Amino acid sequence: MTDFEYMHLAIAQAQAAALRGEVPIGALVLLEGRILAAAGNRTITDCDPTAHAEIVALREAARKARNYRLVGASLYVTVEPCAMCAGALLQARVARLVYGADEPKGGAVRTCMQVLDAPALNHRVEVVSGVLAAECAQLLQSFFAARR
Repeated sequence: MTDFEYMHLAIAQAQAAALRGEVPIGALVLLEGRILAAAGNRTITDCDPTAHAEIVALREAARKARNYRLVGASLYVTVEPCAMCAGALLQARVARLVYGADEPKGGAVRTCMQVLDAPALNHRVEVVSGVLAAECAQLLQSFFAARR
């Protein structure tokens, strides 16, 4: 499968999150060519400020891998990760991040901060941005427009 096909799966997770009243962000974790975990935001559902799609997917993937290190894994997410999620990618030793839309108000990979680029870090994450960016951004715009 391609990055675009995997991002479509992340978008489906975001759409499911929106149906639950959550901010529509979806993520999935791939390891050795198979999907270990897929999740949407669950902050409201779980009453947990850390239950971002990325964190939920990383937790599930680590459980399935039986290792908190996800060396060689890729994380696909519909929106640029925040500082917490970028930090989790580093802690899990994720190899590759693929995201859709930039997050101008809190993105911590390229937009507001560059958490993954800190020179003192001993781990590097390959970043691919802008995959289906317009579609990912539209999910958020539609969600928030409907709430206003």
